[in-house]
Amino acid sequence: MELLLVIARVLLSFTIGLGVVVLLVWGERKVVADMQSRLGPMRTGPYGILQTVADGLKLLFKEQVTPSRVERFVFELAPFLSAVPALLLVLVIPFARPLEVTIGGEARTLQFAALDLNIGLLFILAMSSIAVYAVVLAGWSSGSKYPLIGGVRGSAQAISYEAAMGLAMVAVVMWSTTLPAVSDLGALSLSEIVLRQQTSFFGGALSWIPAWNVVPQFPAFVIFMVAIFAETNRAPFDMVEAEQEIVAGFHTEYSGMRFAMFFLAEYMNMFTMSALAVSLFLGGWGGPFLDQVGGLTATLLSFVYLLIKVAAVLFLFVWVRASFPRFRYDQLMNLGWKRLIPTALVWLILSTIVVSYRQFGAPWS
Repeated sequence: MELLLVIARVLLSFTIGLGVVVLLVWGERKVVADMQSRLGPMRTGPYGILQTVADGLKLLFKEQVTPSRVERFVFELAPFLSAVPALLLVLVIPFARPLEVTIGGEARTLQFAALDLNIGLLFILAMSSIAVYAVVLAGWSSGSKYPLIGGVRGSAQAISYEAAMGLAMVAVVMWSTTLPAVSDLGALSLSEIVLRQQTSFFGGALSWIPAWNVVPQFPAFVIFMVAIFAETNRAPFDMVEAEQEIVAGFHTEYSGMRFAMFFLAEYMNMFTMSALAVSLFLGGWGGPFLDQVGGLTATLLSFVYLLIKVAAVLFLFVWVRASFPRFRYDQLMNLGWKRLIPTALVWLILSTIVVSYRQFGAPWS
């Protein structure tokens, strides 16, 4: 029974992730087109919604070209190293409110996450680090100078901004330790962080205001958002695939299904990082009326709340892409090393002082 539950949750997570990617690609095309006074996809399906499916089928049956100078094993391995971590990241996202059910006479809690890990945030950092190898190995193994430049850029960019992202996450974890514990999973569990945000900062008439981490940790939220823009290689941080400079970057020599795997990984990472931002700072699946309705209805409603919040963050990704030009590479590095990381360190120190005071009081008292 346990194995069947795990398989069901894995399939559910993958289905949600892949379905969201199809809608996200279509939505990005339509939003950018609207911002540029165009129509976007219109012919394939209602309002062009099947255009992404058509593009995926085209790439599936397209010939896969392998240049003569590639390191063949690494060249074919890189797309899998890109897609697999992106799919695995979906597994630790708590999509909905836990549902209490009875299976075989035994009460169980369905979390709608296949890996409800007590080290969920460490798992996320590990998987995002593995994805960097895909960019580097794809660029190096292609046997061409433009993919190599894209791979080197990608590795430097990931190292620069992953440090700031990690520091912002540490500040959130420290603050979460000051909120009432809900389970024994610990503050590194994404499910536990979401559950702790379902309390309130206030009592009485103001008890409806949720204890979302974005309020006390707003600087960490801003740092985290900038970092995930860079981690997902999205504009204005898309230096690894700058068409005007290096043709198409690290995947220049890829075609067919191999290219589709890189494409899938990019949009899947957008979704998972947006869901991670929502879970860490915006209360995850939390929302009004969940306690009033209860049961399966509350679980489905909480899933809708999560999707609405994730859609808002994804809209920010698209909005920034349509509004801002690409950074120069020196500007990219200066922002990461001279601005973002020092700011994250200062905020972490301030958060440490505040958390220590809340838990232990003043040292002179």
